[in-house]
Amino acid sequence: MSDTATPTSPVESTSLLRATQSTRTSLWNDSADPAELATSITFGAVGATCNPVIALAAIRANIPLWTERLHELAAQHPTATESELGWKAVEMLSIEAAKLLEPIFHTENGRNGRLSIQTDPRFHRNEQALVEQAVYFSTLAPNIIVKIPATAVGIRAIEEATYRGVSINATVSFTVPQAVAVGEAIERGLERRDAEGLDTSTMGPVCTIMGGRLDDWLKQSVERDRILVDPGVLEWAGVAALKKGYEVFQERGFRTRILSAAFRNHLQWSELIGGDLVVSPPFDWQLRINENNLPVEPRIDIPVDPKIIEVLRTKVPEFSRAYDVDGMTVEEFEEFGATRKTLRQFLDANVQLEELVRDILVPAIK
Repeated sequence: MSDTATPTSPVESTSLLRATQSTRTSLWNDSADPAELATSITFGAVGATCNPVIALAAIRANIPLWTERLHELAAQHPTATESELGWKAVEMLSIEAAKLLEPIFHTENGRNGRLSIQTDPRFHRNEQALVEQAVYFSTLAPNIIVKIPATAVGIRAIEEATYRGVSINATVSFTVPQAVAVGEAIERGLERRDAEGLDTSTMGPVCTIMGGRLDDWLKQSVERDRILVDPGVLEWAGVAALKKGYEVFQERGFRTRILSAAFRNHLQWSELIGGDLVVSPPFDWQLRINENNLPVEPRIDIPVDPKIIEVLRTKVPEFSRAYDVDGMTVEEFEEFGATRKTLRQFLDANVQLEELVRDILVPAIK
């Protein structure tokens, strides 16, 4: 395990624990690493998220264990490719993490206690493949929630997978228009189930807004276009999108919760406290929040300074696309800069996982 994955005794009445016990805000751990998750649960975590990058990091953090497991998987599946074996390892990691959360899942009737597993990023153009893999992943454990990207293809897959009983965590999602499209698609799927008398009471869908990755993209765009913005302004862009997305979801009565992910600053936690939403910081961010004893102040309904919003609107054209409900059409989601960057990163992580498996099973000659 990595140093940060070593379980520690929780500090009594940590900042995170106070927030989760005194407000509606739910904490999920942004990793399926069992040691990190076990400690995060003592901080009040009631769920966990994962993606190809996180899964790869968790496997790399304990190479001796996964070397043994991958050899066992290879013996059990003698014709499987390195990529297939890598995904079997991801499934194994996810199932183990899901077991830690299952008691919470039953206590909260499916609303929390879920472990996210992400669909293969290579399927991002294949609606049927995304749906079929989502249905399969949902059978791995009773408390699995499945990530599907918020692209045009993914939005269609999200509706169908929801109709087929899969709880969805929309990912590769950075903007208010993406979140609204996801919320609408999940509602359509749930309504189709309701119309046929199928149970929706224990489904717990969420829609991620990767606030930090939106910040990253806006910073890259202003650098590319040689635009000068006052220091600190761009740190609020992701927070503004998260607050706006939450407001719209509440107004429209969506049965999906907003989820804050891709941390770059503590505002992506502290500015959302009090909302009926999910915040999913990486484990090290949780440690830092507790170490700094961040105040627990419900701030979800406090808007971002209008002057900051005006600067972002005026000087950063990509911000309005991300912030306005009608800032982009569904067909434009895949071409948004943050979407393209993140899809490429997830695809690259898949390649690296395949290479890792190859290096374990067919080590290079020294």
